Amino acid sequence: MRVLSAAFCLALIPAAPALTSPESSLRPVARAIASVESPALAQVRPLARPEVLETALVSQLAQQFRRENDPTYQADPVDITLARERAFAALSQQATGLSLRPLTRPNAIVQNAMAQRRERARGAVCRDPDIQGETVGLVPGRISGCGIQNAVRVRSVSGISLSQQALMDCPTAQALKQWVNRGMKPAVGSFGGGVREIRVAAHYACRTRNNQPGARISEHGKGRAIDISGFRMRDGREITLLTGWGRRETGAILRDMHKRACGIFGTVLGPESNRFHRDHFHFDTARYRSGSFCR
Repeated sequence: MRVLSAAFCLALIPAAPALTSPESSLRPVARAIASVESPALAQVRPLARPEVLETALVSQLAQQFRRENDPTYQADPVDITLARERAFAALSQQATGLSLRPLTRPNAIVQNAMAQRRERARGAVCRDPDIQGETVGLVPGRISGCGIQNAVRVRSVSGISLSQQALMDCPTAQALKQWVNRGMKPAVGSFGGGVREIRVAAHYACRTRNNQPGARISEHGKGRAIDISGFRMRDGREITLLTGWGRRETGAILRDMHKRACGIFGTVLGPESNRFHRDHFHFDTARYRSGSFCR
């Protein structure tokens, strides 16, 4: 009689249609709370779609029928448990009531984010919102060899302000951004809460190297160089090349910055390079056949 009952139940349930991937996907739903003693049941579990539930119930009835008529049958306990859990989650009103649904973001948040994006785009130079400033264009040199073809005036890089707006070309501005992100920030870490401002000692200037008579035109005179003398931290502290290079804690930070600049810039000079650079970093984007020159 029990065998006929199971067969009869199977005959009443229509065959499940072929499932496709989208139709057999699972929707998230919170577990039903069966009792106060079972807080784990409040965790999120998937809610089966009706087609998946129907397939699970048919499979469970088929396993029950085979188990009752075939003494050698061994059902997979994992499959049975999963079928029962899916059926419970789908049929339980508690589970459906506790399902998680996304909320629409408030319009104020969306509008604020869009306003910030427009502001960044308006101040972007070199087609990079992380480089903020203004486009200058041609800067003629007062002597042969000086000048910048497509100059920009940079006021901040990757959210870090410059103490004075620096005139340079885009390749130099992009190299500065790369060093700020891959050199300066990792070297500083959490010291002082991070860097708030970069102290710029020099940028574009139509002059010779180290202001020496008869020397070649400096990369500063071509808009390809920037000199950095120190950093102001978010907690108000300052690191300078002149006093910080020889100290244990700040010296290690500055040396790491210097090392990380090699390869990003063509020329990297620091306090130990010569007497002209004892109080600042000199970075420029000149290219040499032998590779970057770092000292």
